[in-house]
Amino acid sequence: MPRTGRLHLEGGYYHVIGRGLERRRIFSGDDDKKDFLERLGLGLAQTDCQCLAFAMMSNHYHLLIRVSTKPLSLLMRKLLGGYATQYNRRKNRSGYVFQNRYKSILCDADNYLLELVRYIHLNPLKAKMVQDIDELDVYRWTGHSSLMGQHVQPWLKCDEVLSLFGGTRKKAVNQYRDFIEDGINRNINKDLSGGGLVRSYGGWDSVRLLRKEHESRIGDERILGETDFVEFALKNDILTINNKTNWIKNGWDLERLALSVCEYSGIQWNTIGCSTTKRAAELGIESKRFNIILGDK
Repeated sequence: MPRTGRLHLEGGYYHVIGRGLERRRIFSGDDDKKDFLERLGLGLAQTDCQCLAFAMMSNHYHLLIRVSTKPLSLLMRKLLGGYATQYNRRKNRSGYVFQNRYKSILCDADNYLLELVRYIHLNPLKAKMVQDIDELDVYRWTGHSSLMGQHVQPWLKCDEVLSLFGGTRKKAVNQYRDFIEDGINRNINKDLSGGGLVRSYGGWDSVRLLRKEHESRIGDERILGETDFVEFALKNDILTINNKTNWIKNGWDLERLALSVCEYSGIQWNTIGCSTTKRAAELGIESKRFNIILGDK
């Protein structure tokens, strides 16, 4: 199955998740976690990105990143590549460290920002790496301890998160902690893994039903948000816009594309109007594939 392209929305918030190869450990000790976070801090400064939440687990990580004009890939490429190289040196090993590429989910901050902060920071508690909220308060490998004034990471945007809870720092910290504790007590386990319009329409079963009724709907696993946000994100994805602009700048249009496909496939341009089934047979190409090449339906 082909990979879907990344989305880049300037100022967008991304929930980033990465796992170890075959779910193996990628953080075996404090030295690994320190290295990862130091590289993250340097990368954030170099790309003008911001981090609002993080959690370091044994075989995966969670980040909440707000990007600038530069795409998330610039930050992650240097972070993961540098970390993997140094990790292999420390462990005297070779080969891949991370499983596939990281997952990045563009999030509707107006509706999901605080839920994502809580979801990310509660990961060590859910995994039994800490036993209660008091231990979580001082657990140095999540952004929660920084927000509580412990093990502060200078690059973590604590003020941006706390400003959503109160006017003074003391009040904001107390209300933030109450918010986290409420998530523990109510065992909140929302699906924050993306899905876009699929969620808005009531899940995949509803989408399939609408498709049978010839109502077109889109679902995008790269986005966490309601209908309006997903449609806005897809329309304003800078990478897609730039790709289309580059095609035009480089002189590409549909006619040039069709001519190039004909040249590559050995098809004569002046024969496109003939029966595609007959022409496909002459060329030894499966008719369905031939139709796709020509853009026929």
